[in-house]
Parts: sequence; structure tokens; C-alpha cells
Amino acid sequence: MQEEIENIISNLIDSQDICYTSSLDENGYPVMRAMLAPRKREGIKVFYLITNSRSAKVQAYRANSKACLYFADKRLYHGVMFKGHMDVLEDQATKDEIWRDMDIIFYQNNTDPDYCVLKFTAFTARYFSDYRITDLTL
Repeated sequence: MQEEIENIISNLIDSQDICYTSSLDENGYPVMRAMLAPRKREGIKVFYLITNSRSAKVQAYRANSKACLYFADKRLYHGVMFKGHMDVLEDQATKDEIWRDMDIIFYQNNTDPDYCVLKFTAFTARYFSDYRITDLTL
């Protein structure tokens, strides 16, 4: 059963252009942001996203790695929320792996100091579809 749900969730993730991330601010309140869809993922447990090193979200994840990632398909009114932690990766090997030519729109190149990778690792998922919730431990 879990494998079937994971396949459905994978298809949902792959069909989205954006995802939503949340972090905690300095007062412990959640902050939600829309981001480009992950560049790479390992199943439904590990996700790699790109962002600016100097952004507020990167500072928040450095202070507290607790995070959520959310994908939604508004046409079918279903979505999945992942709980986990976010690591900020700035090593050149990871940046090289995740880099795409189109990133030149946002960054000078893959060695730009403002370019970094966020690695989200989930430990649970909550999938919502057809007015039912399915909780998964990953």
C-alpha cells in the first residue's frame, strides 16, 4: 500500500513547477515561501532545491533546520506535506551537480557565492486526496 501511495506522490511532485517551503523565524513562527520545484530528488525522502545564499530562508535554516515542504495540485485538489530538516549546501561538487544552464538568469555561474543548494530530508509525509489523509513514515 505504501509503495502505491509513494508512486502517486512521486507523480504529483513531478507534475508541479513550484513547491512551498517553510522555516521558523527568530521568534519561532512559521514562514512559508514558494520556490521552484526541486532540481533533484531521491524517492520522496530527499529533495534538492536552489536559492540565494544571502536569503532570509537560508539564514533561518542555518539557525534552525526544522522545515516542511509542500506540493499541491489545485486542479485535482490534492497535496502532500513533508516534515523534516533542511541543510544548506555550498560545496562546489553539489552546486555543479544541481546547476542547470538556465540558472544563468539568477546567478553569474555555478561558482557564484550567492548560489547554494538546499537539501531537504523528510521523515514523515501527509498526503491529502479525495478528502482522505494518509500519513507515511519515511
